[in-house]
Amino acid sequence: MSAEPRWIIGVDVGGTTLTVGAVPMDGGRPEAVRVQSTGRDTRGERIVSVLAGMVQATLDELEELHGDGRDRVAGMGIGSPGPLDRTRGVVVETPNLGWRDFPLRDLLSEAVDLRATLDNDANCATYGEWWVGAGRNAGNVVGLTLGTGIGGGIVLDGEILHGTSDVAGEIGHMTVSLDGRRCKCGNEGCLEAYASGPNIAARAVEGIRAGRRSILGDLVDGDLDRVTAATVYDAIVRGDAYARQVMTETARILGAGIANLLNLLNPEVVVIAGGVTRAGEHLFEPLRAEARRRAFKSAVDVCRIVPAQLPEMAGLVGAAGVYKKEAFGSV
Repeated sequence: MSAEPRWIIGVDVGGTTLTVGAVPMDGGRPEAVRVQSTGRDTRGERIVSVLAGMVQATLDELEELHGDGRDRVAGMGIGSPGPLDRTRGVVVETPNLGWRDFPLRDLLSEAVDLRATLDNDANCATYGEWWVGAGRNAGNVVGLTLGTGIGGGIVLDGEILHGTSDVAGEIGHMTVSLDGRRCKCGNEGCLEAYASGPNIAARAVEGIRAGRRSILGDLVDGDLDRVTAATVYDAIVRGDAYARQVMTETARILGAGIANLLNLLNPEVVVIAGGVTRAGEHLFEPLRAEARRRAFKSAVDVCRIVPAQLPEMAGLVGAAGVYKKEAFGSV
């Protein structure tokens, strides 16, 4: 008789970071977590090799900590940037990693000898927050992950909304300006082209090069190519008016996008995750104000717009939750 499973391995593939850990079956705190830079070499085969090593290290630590071998591991949930074909376990395309038609699920499953599921990384992050985080006990939750890109996820009545061809929830690629900034997806004016981490930095640098006064240059020793969204946040903390203006503009753009989501989906909770949320109320106050200004009052009144409660682990936890839902019927 096989042992009762106690763990699910969660895998979160990001544009800058790879995260692997063991999630208890009840959605408790992940253990034996491994975090590693994605690196500049983002070829799919290399990433699979790196992930396989991280999964094995997590399994080894589980055995050291609890004496739990593979027979106590139910399987593995993988979250990856998309769009995806979940049925085939294939990453159809991911602009930030350069993959096309890459069979991530099966390659990693075979490499570590664990059954696996594959879902969009932002779907997983939203599902994790719905399961045990900021959206717990809410029926309808929308999630945005502000990182290298902008991911989005939608959970309606406890189910991830995937759409007809698995591209529902690509919130970062809603158009917020008809003839706006060029996005990596090839479109113009995407939300991601304004409010992802790299594009916040790019907009800040464009202003400085156009003559705006700021301490941002001093914070990177004059090398503006080193400015990041974190640098903008650091400048805000030091009282830099221009950096605060950049963040306020970013917040208003995000608020307009969220207003669209409130009118369209009428969620109970909008959860925002990612490094940009370090800006705290410098981000959330103008964001909420813009959403209130643009969305129907009846939609605003029933919705909380909040930071994630699992900011570093939501994707990993949610990927494990997706596996549990598919393998066992519920979380």
